[in-house]
Amino acid sequence: MNLIRTSLSLSLMGPALVWAQDMPFEAPPLEPSQMDFGGVGLMQMPTGRMAPEGEFNFAVTGSDEYLFYNVTLQVMPWLETTIRYTMVNDLFYSSDPSFSGDTKYTDKGIDFKVRLLEESEYLPELSVGIRDFAGTGLFDGEFVAATKRYSNPNLGTFDFTLGMGWGYLGTRDNISNPACKLSDSFCERPSDFKGNGGSVDFERWFKGPAALFGGVEYQTLHAPLRFKLEYDSNDYSEDFPVVRGGIDMTPHTPWNFGVLYRLGHMADLRLSYERGDTLVAGVSLYTNFNEMPSFWRDTPTPEVEDKQPEQLSDVDWERVTEELDKVAGYQNTQLYVEGNTISVVGEQKKYRDRNEAHEKAAAVLYNEMPSSIDTFTINERSRGLLGDQTVISKDKYRDFAEVNYINPSIEDATSTSNNKPQGKPAYDGFERFDWGFAPKLAQTLGNPEDFYLFSVGLSGNASYWLTDNLEIGGSLYWDWYNNYDKFNYVTPPDGTSVPRVRTMFRAYQNEHAVTMSNLQLTWFQEYSDTMDQQFYAGYLESMFAGVGTEFLYRPKGANWALGADVNLVSQRDPESYFGVYDEKWQHIPEYGRPFQVVDKGFTGFVSGYYYPQWDILQDLMIQVDVGQFLAGDVGTQVNVSKQFKSGVIAGAFASISDLSADEFGEGSFTKGFYISIPFDIMTVKPSNNRANFSWQPLTRDGGQKLGRKYSLIELTDERNPWYQRPNASDEK
Repeated sequence: MNLIRTSLSLSLMGPALVWAQDMPFEAPPLEPSQMDFGGVGLMQMPTGRMAPEGEFNFAVTGSDEYLFYNVTLQVMPWLETTIRYTMVNDLFYSSDPSFSGDTKYTDKGIDFKVRLLEESEYLPELSVGIRDFAGTGLFDGEFVAATKRYSNPNLGTFDFTLGMGWGYLGTRDNISNPACKLSDSFCERPSDFKGNGGSVDFERWFKGPAALFGGVEYQTLHAPLRFKLEYDSNDYSEDFPVVRGGIDMTPHTPWNFGVLYRLGHMADLRLSYERGDTLVAGVSLYTNFNEMPSFWRDTPTPEVEDKQPEQLSDVDWERVTEELDKVAGYQNTQLYVEGNTISVVGEQKKYRDRNEAHEKAAAVLYNEMPSSIDTFTINERSRGLLGDQTVISKDKYRDFAEVNYINPSIEDATSTSNNKPQGKPAYDGFERFDWGFAPKLAQTLGNPEDFYLFSVGLSGNASYWLTDNLEIGGSLYWDWYNNYDKFNYVTPPDGTSVPRVRTMFRAYQNEHAVTMSNLQLTWFQEYSDTMDQQFYAGYLESMFAGVGTEFLYRPKGANWALGADVNLVSQRDPESYFGVYDEKWQHIPEYGRPFQVVDKGFTGFVSGYYYPQWDILQDLMIQVDVGQFLAGDVGTQVNVSKQFKSGVIAGAFASISDLSADEFGEGSFTKGFYISIPFDIMTVKPSNNRANFSWQPLTRDGGQKLGRKYSLIELTDERNPWYQRPNASDEK
């Protein structure tokens, strides 16, 4: 009883005392921040820390010598990746004005960092990283870094880092390379680079001089403000402005000092004083792909009513299809009746969460169908293919809707089968003709002619279904403005054996204001609930015409699939809307020496798709294609993508073929990156469409694939949803 009185008296003394006793003050948390080069770190030096999974950073950092554009993504809890463009001030891309004009020297770099050990009470967080992986070697280096945290409610939070660097991070050479004790080959770092840049120089890693670095990041008691101090392991003697431009970058001190101010949960302002004479400023914008819930204004789910028509002849079928579209997102619906079952076939255009679509469709059908109907079925149409059937029990749906039991779920009322719709057609709402317009932006970054090449215009498309399985369709592109005329790549003396399958894109872009991107006839064929095929013929993409087929074997619910495609193609003549090249060799003066095209060629691949189920590789899709590329080179393309809780997909691909680095040209092999963002996290209306952005550092002819209009792995997504996964960040 005394204890109760004490508690009451303390409460009456005011909230301040209760706070002091029950909730002691804690220092503001120190969340990982970005360094100058991109990636979690101090200023020039990395740390062992990782950002939260899904964190995406875009940063711009400038100094006297460099301007950095960095994009960093925390792909996995243990894997950080960075893509960086670096402009070197006062140095041109080339000494030949006719080639690159006044374009600044631009370097492309890819970094990654892997966590080896998570921080514990006694052990630090330990990571190893590679800087300028598959780059030109401007900043190439490796490091191992360990970081340990100390927090004091009266002082703030301190993150202490100690690390060792090699290459760009080891030029201070203040410690012997421990790898030398393992092998003499680690004592010297090779000074040459493979190919024409862009290759992976494994033989340089962790070799040559090494240096220790370290520092501390201090989170003050004022949450937005923090300070950084580091010991720099680079002596800047091998920096590009020093080696090529003769600029003096000798540090006056190895110590760098910085301050960071955080603006809410969206941006960091960074200012540092480095090398004792250089001011560096930057801004980082960030979000988290795992924490992007959907906010939209949606049509409410109809409540269960008892005003159904008495018999089927009284049903307003047109109204039913309109409600299925408006409420549940099913378009172009066809309705069938067999006994006590109503079957719906339609395209889902609204919801990634199929449970939500099923619930809304059941609500519409419950209110619009007579009492004699006790079962609803839904088959989703994806172009000319039908998915598995969802069977909904009318009585179980009513129990769910009226909450007649504990923890109701729409899944209690649904089941699946591989049946197709049966019975007599009751209403055909399938609109066989469709058309639309959308703005389009095509872009490339980091070209020697100009850092940013782009085309902006309007894309229009139309299609007509001759049967339920046969479609004819096409698209036109109206170019409003582009600067692709600056792309002046010509056939190199030693590259004439490689057909110009992609480096001629300037001709296809600039020859006509309106171009035909696609015009093809496509037949879709289902053999079973696991095997599908498409056949296509016509103008398959903006640069190629031909005929082809794709086959896919994909069991329901399986985390793998196998496919193959075969295509006979001819390269389209950019000077003609409908013509194709009928000769192998061409000579167009503005494209340099005589060059090859594909007058009659073959391209095709055997493909494997895998969705790992391991905890360490969650939410990944791995695609491996083995076959022949457009230019006749034979090899493999590996495509790895990661899906975050919001549905955002980020991925990268690389094509390795039998072309040598010299035959391929600058870049050594084809590689690219892409991001796919669901519309429903960007708009106020639900939509299962996506905005896709891709980036390929250099356009070359090796390792290039045909741009097919449809892909069966996407059309059969319902069997193991990847592109149409519900937004998991909405879950509470």
